[in-house]
Parts: sequence; structure tokens; C-alpha cells
Amino acid sequence: MHIAISGTHASGKSTLIADFAAAHPHFETLSDPFELIDEQFDQSNAGMLLRQLRLSADRLEQPDSPDVIAERAPLDFLAYLFALAKLNRATASVEVLERARELTTSALRHVDLLAVLPLNSRDVIWIDDDEDPDLREAMDAALLDLIDDADLIQATTRVLEITGDRAARLAALEAAMTD
Repeated sequence: MHIAISGTHASGKSTLIADFAAAHPHFETLSDPFELIDEQFDQSNAGMLLRQLRLSADRLEQPDSPDVIAERAPLDFLAYLFALAKLNRATASVEVLERARELTTSALRHVDLLAVLPLNSRDVIWIDDDEDPDLREAMDAALLDLIDDADLIQATTRVLEITGDRAARLAALEAAMTD
């Protein structure tokens, strides 16, 4: 089974994956692509996001294990690109966005379960101002719009929004695996 955990920064993805990996050690865990990008790309810009999107797509299309859980899907980075455009920050051309969309669509064909951790008032995760709260909220809104796009996410990929405390999130993810 191939699972991708999606959400904006500081939404609980790493915590959920750590809890899941502890309970399911046979799953290969793919870390956030940001951790694999050169540190010189420390700011959110279109070029950095496109590199992460490509890396995320490549890893989902060629996993080393039949059971994989990935922190982030290419969809996350597409959402960040749309969020940057909405905030009138550096963005990609229409052609680049279309190519990013194609890569995302192709990679998501390899995902059985896309678990999305939306921001909500009940599950507040506090962040510092240096975490760019405006980008965080804009990305969350873009991601929630994208998960409803049937041209982007094929019917073979199950999409599940997960909320709640740490234990509830893990229980929801595990229950979705057996449905």
C-alpha cells in the first residue's frame, strides 16, 4: 500500500508518520523532500518548490518497498505554488504550473491513500511568525481545493481528511487502510 500524508507546514504530518512508523515498521518511510534539498534553498520560492515536487513525484513512482508512507505528495508543492501566486509572491509561469500539474497527476496514480491534515480550529498547532502563517493558511486553502479536482486525483486514489488529536489521527489512518 502506498500512503502519502499531505498538509501545510506545521499541520502534524511528521508526528503522524512517526506514530505510524512505530506501529508499522515494515512500511518504508519517505521523509519530507525538503530535508533532501540543498540548504541554500531555505526560502519558499517557486524554484525550490518545483524541485521538491519533482523529487516527491520520482520517489512515489519508484518506491523501494510495496508498503510506503511518504511525508508529502507532489500535490503539496502544487498547492504551495498556487498559494505563492495568491499571495502575489514569486511564482511559476503558466507552462511550468501545467507541467507541475501533469507530474502531480502522474505521481498520484501510484498513491492508494492520500491522507490530508487540514488546518482547523480544534486541532491548533501553534507556529512562530517565522513559519510564515500567511503562506501556511494560503497553502491549506489551495490544498483543500485541489483534493476536489477529479482531473488531478484519479478515482483509484482514496482521499481522507484526518483531524483530531495524535491518537485519533493514527486511528483514522489505520482504519482507512482496512476499508
